Amino acid sequence: QVQLVESGGGLVQAGGSLRLACAASGRTFSSYGMVWFRQAPGKEREFVVYISRSGGGTNYADSVNGRSTISRDNAKNMVYLQMNSLKPEDTAVYYCAAGPLYSVDAGKYDYWGQGTQVTVSS
Repeated sequence: QVQLVESGGGLVQAGGSLRLACAASGRTFSSYGMVWFRQAPGKEREFVVYISRSGGGTNYADSVNGRSTISRDNAKNMVYLQMNSLKPEDTAVYYCAAGPLYSVDAGKYDYWGQGTQVTVSS
């Protein structure tokens, strides 16, 4: 069982940066791949980025590749998403999730946080 809590969202101007954090509880955190999804109003939940259990492997959606960096600290049970050069189209609720294997399908992830709102003004 893993419980996830996101933080770090907020309102930022286009071109700005935010660092999202996801705190995980449970002793098996390092057993899970971690992922960030986002969901804008009226849209489906969208894959953003994945990081492997060790942190050695990552996969980014084209929409954020080159502007975002995911990292994890297994000693602290934390996952981070650094987002730079933010655009209005990045506005969404951002969720972290945990699962055993890599997938861009939200249904493949077992545990989810409550989400953190990111709003980018133009």
